[in-house]
Amino acid sequence: MTRVFSGIKPTGHLTLGNYLGAMRQWAVVDQHRAEALFCVVDLHALTVDHDPARVRRLTRQAATLLLASGLDPQLCTLYVQSHVDEHARLSYLLECVASDGEMRRMIQYKEKAARERERDGSVRLSLLTYPVLMAADILAYGTDEVPVGDDQTQHVELARDLAVRFNQRYGHTFVVPKATRPAVAARVMNLQEPASKMGKSDDSGLGIVYLLDEPDVVRKKVMRAVTDSGREVVYDPEERPGLANLLEILAACTGGNPDELSAVYQSYGALKKDTADAVVEVLRPVQARHRELCADPAYVEGVLRDGADRARKMARPVVDTAYRAIGLLPPVAEPALDAVGVADTVDETATR
Repeated sequence: MTRVFSGIKPTGHLTLGNYLGAMRQWAVVDQHRAEALFCVVDLHALTVDHDPARVRRLTRQAATLLLASGLDPQLCTLYVQSHVDEHARLSYLLECVASDGEMRRMIQYKEKAARERERDGSVRLSLLTYPVLMAADILAYGTDEVPVGDDQTQHVELARDLAVRFNQRYGHTFVVPKATRPAVAARVMNLQEPASKMGKSDDSGLGIVYLLDEPDVVRKKVMRAVTDSGREVVYDPEERPGLANLLEILAACTGGNPDELSAVYQSYGALKKDTADAVVEVLRPVQARHRELCADPAYVEGVLRDGADRARKMARPVVDTAYRAIGLLPPVAEPALDAVGVADTVDETATR
């Protein structure tokens, strides 16, 4: 059976882009067609300056929203990355296979490092090496497919390269994964800056629809979305990116086609109103289920505990094999006491 892995980083409140581009696909498609693992990759949140309490809070919130979005622990494995030691164990081995040049060529490293230098004057080493940890996340499970957006494709390519290189040097150990992408709304753009992805944060938040935004807030943000000059509603991502973004969001929410939807509207206002209504309706059941889950934190904790146990059992044999293949001496097992030895110990203790 095909094995699928994907993760989400708790560096901010989850957004409409996260939902339409990934989470809904995981719930509606991936967990039903494959052996699927979904992970809140909290270790990746430590690569920049952060508030520890906020990371913990956002990790729990992300896990709760994944369940609210339809992930079923009976169908998939949902867990927190730091709860499974095999991720960190394998990451170091892969660092011993990766090269400095590969890391410094990663597009996201260049972009994030530039921002960190401007803000703090220095860059954490983990920001350079975290793509290797991401590769470990994938390779530890014998993953066949990784559902990702366009901006993460380079990281999956690195995982493929490291798997092939390790296999060639030390013997076949890892499955070589491939990236897969949803057909529509793989990359929802910022409503105020349609050339930029709808990330988890910006200076104002006006261009981001968060999954827990109230309906009135959602409508206000969509109605204020930047469109383009002109009056005709056409789908042209290159020349009319703001308009195209709205049409793609509406299409993703309603199951339509962006190009066909453009012919339905005569004005930007009508398009914005329908898009806002569609987003509110898509988020309504997610928000309702989120409220239910927040009222039962023990259930969420149980799901994460059971998920980590299952993930650990899947990852440990792969990682142990990698440790042996690369040349590390297996740990010496403690000698087991036989029944006589146990009885003798008890008897000796009793006679003292």
